[in-house]
Amino acid sequence: MTFLIPFPDISPEIFSFQVFGITIALRWYALAYIAGLLLAWRWAVSLVKRPELWPSGESPMSPRHVEDLLTWVILGVVIGGRLGFVIFYEPAYYLANPMDIPKVWQGGMSFHGGFAGVAVAGLMYCRRHGISAIATSDMFSVTVGFGLLFGRLANFINAELWGRPSNVPWAVAFPGAGGNCPPDWLTLCTRHPSQLYEAALEGALLLAIMAWLVYRRGWLKRPLALTGVFFTVYGASRIFVELFRQADQQFITPDNPLGHVLRFSADFGLSMGQVLSLPILLSGLFLILWSHRRA
Repeated sequence: MTFLIPFPDISPEIFSFQVFGITIALRWYALAYIAGLLLAWRWAVSLVKRPELWPSGESPMSPRHVEDLLTWVILGVVIGGRLGFVIFYEPAYYLANPMDIPKVWQGGMSFHGGFAGVAVAGLMYCRRHGISAIATSDMFSVTVGFGLLFGRLANFINAELWGRPSNVPWAVAFPGAGGNCPPDWLTLCTRHPSQLYEAALEGALLLAIMAWLVYRRGWLKRPLALTGVFFTVYGASRIFVELFRQADQQFITPDNPLGHVLRFSADFGLSMGQVLSLPILLSGLFLILWSHRRA
């Protein structure tokens, strides 16, 4: 007997309506970004309202600065995340179809690209207002787990980025995921719900670790320590989950300029996600060690 979990009948759209012939819809994917950003913003505001948590007992910015910074972060997430997906995963397709690049509602966002976008936006804002970029980085690192948690849940609802074929009791029969199964697969193709694994590790676990380090261990007083923790937890989690996630081999095509990178990583048993996450993991370990020695 085969155990499996049927994919829940959840529409990617929460609701939709038409105005003057134009369809306006709210999708779970968009709501995930909104919820993640708003919760991160509220936690960041609560952190800067407690100067005793920061070095020298002084907050690096005011609550008003956090509110203004939110706009910059949103732009960084959307622009960086989309461009990261376009450049890292399907550059050939979007080079031939440039009008599809802004269509973020169709899916296709890269965490690594979004991370780079937020970093650039944050640095620009800090330089413009004379705010410590290091303290801002630590604040970002504490709160980013909300976006990762809800974003991965949205990936599950969208039935995208599913895992490798598996017969574990909690395997899910994703719609449209019948391809890439072994030819001797005799039953319905079921897969690891790798999106939920990522939500648990990159989101829930990261938030719990950050809360403990901030309020119990006082690590906001150690510059870049929490940034290092975020890099380490995310990098290790992503590398681990990639063992259960469908590899990025679907993007290896003769006209993909990054195909040789994917083929090179595949020769060593690595996926694109692991290749991009390994430097993040190593950077995190370095920052933790540096912060510890500095303290």
